Amino acid sequence: MPLQNRVDPFGAIHAVPERGLFTGNRGIIHDPETKTLLKKRWALQAWIICVCKFRDVRREPMGRNRPGGKAGWTELFFLDEVTALAAGHRPCFFCRRERATDFVGRFGAAFGIAEPRAPMVDKRLHRERLASGGRPPAADELAGLPDGVMIADGGIAFALHNGKALRWSFAGYSEPVGFDRFAGRPLSLLTPATTLAVLRQGYEPVWHPTAEA
Repeated sequence: MPLQNRVDPFGAIHAVPERGLFTGNRGIIHDPETKTLLKKRWALQAWIICVCKFRDVRREPMGRNRPGGKAGWTELFFLDEVTALAAGHRPCFFCRRERATDFVGRFGAAFGIAEPRAPMVDKRLHRERLASGGRPPAADELAGLPDGVMIADGGIAFALHNGKALRWSFAGYSEPVGFDRFAGRPLSLLTPATTLAVLRQGYEPVWHPTAEA
């Protein structure tokens, strides 16, 4: 049985076989005895994106990964960085320092902050991300949005890539469709406004290989 630790672009957590390219966390939100989620879906405002392999670190997913046999942070998994950003996460400064520095630097450029810090990003994201109570704005003009933004048509998520929309699934992206498909549809923007601003500044997220298929 798969563990309930796979995250969709809406920020919800599921139990599916597919793991994806990245892991990450929202703090400790599981019971290591049963390897099931607690009722809460985050314990921190810092929701981060990590690499699945880092140095010689070995972790037992949803296990006891802290000294003394205590539960460590709950390992969550994402199809790719585009998915994780849509869910409201941002790059980790421990295992992805270069990417995190780039992300926070572009955040500073977007909002005119001379010395941006990760907690500033986290505070803004926590107000915006759907899974922590934010309300996604309408996505009216798709042609003006940068690559890497995700939108929702009802309960279906799409990622914008090279002027097309790619339908998302835990297994990857499907064939691209033109924006005219969505004419007259009530679309919403899944990617938080803060992350959208960072993407507009040129941040390039990592895509799953199916996006280029």
